[in-house]
Amino acid sequence: MNQAEVSKLVSQLRIKVDPHIKKFRFKGGHTGRVYRLRQVVTGLFKHERIEANYTELDEARGYAERLISDAIRHGDTHEETMEAASYWLTEKQLVHKLFKVLAPRYQAYDISYTRMLKVSNHFPNIHPRAVLELRGNPYPPLFPNKNGNRNLIHNVLLEEAKKQFRAEKYEEIAKNLEEKAEAAKTETGSPSSDSDSQTGTAAQTMVEAETSREIEPKEGSSHAPKTTS
Repeated sequence: MNQAEVSKLVSQLRIKVDPHIKKFRFKGGHTGRVYRLRQVVTGLFKHERIEANYTELDEARGYAERLISDAIRHGDTHEETMEAASYWLTEKQLVHKLFKVLAPRYQAYDISYTRMLKVSNHFPNIHPRAVLELRGNPYPPLFPNKNGNRNLIHNVLLEEAKKQFRAEKYEEIAKNLEEKAEAAKTETGSPSSDSDSQTGTAAQTMVEAETSREIEPKEGSSHAPKTTS
C-alpha cells in the first residue's frame, strides 16, 4: 500500500502538529493527562471558545480537528468514528452536535476548523495562555475586521466629503489660473489668444475630470458622459 492509498484511509489534519510531547503534568500520571485533554475537547465543542494554558490547548486541538474531520468523512454510521466521539466527548449530547451541527457547518471548509490565539497571562500564573475556538462560532470576533466596507455609513460620508473637497480645490485652481491669465493680459496690454485658450483648456479639463469621476458609468455601460466643447 503506497502513501496515496494510506492518505485515503486516514483524515489529514489541516494544522501544524508539534511532534514533541507537551510538558504538562496532572495528578494520576498518563490517565490524568488524558482525562484533562478530554475535558478540554469537551469544553471546546460545548462552548466553541475556551481559554486555558497554551500547551493543553495546542495538544487538544489536534484531537478536536480529527474528530470533526472524521465526522465529515464517515458520518454517524461509522462505528469507529462514533466510538472515538463517545470517548473524547464526556457529555453525550455533544456527540449529536458534532454530527448534526458542526459537520454540516464545516462541510465546505478548505482551512482548519479551529483557531488558536496566544493571550497575555496574569500574575501569578507563569504559564503561557491561549484561546482556542471553533470557526464560525456565534461570539464576536477577537480581532476587528480590517477589511473596509464601502457601504458603511461613515465610509459613504467620507467618500462624499472627499469628492466635495476635490471639487472645491479644482474650482480654486481654475480660478487662480484665470486670474493669472488676466494679470498677464493686463501687463502685456494685448490679448493673448494662445494663453487664454491654454488656461481655459486646463480649467475645463479639471472640471470635466471631476465631473466624470462623479458620474462615471458602470462597467459594461455603453453610454459615456458627454463633454462640452
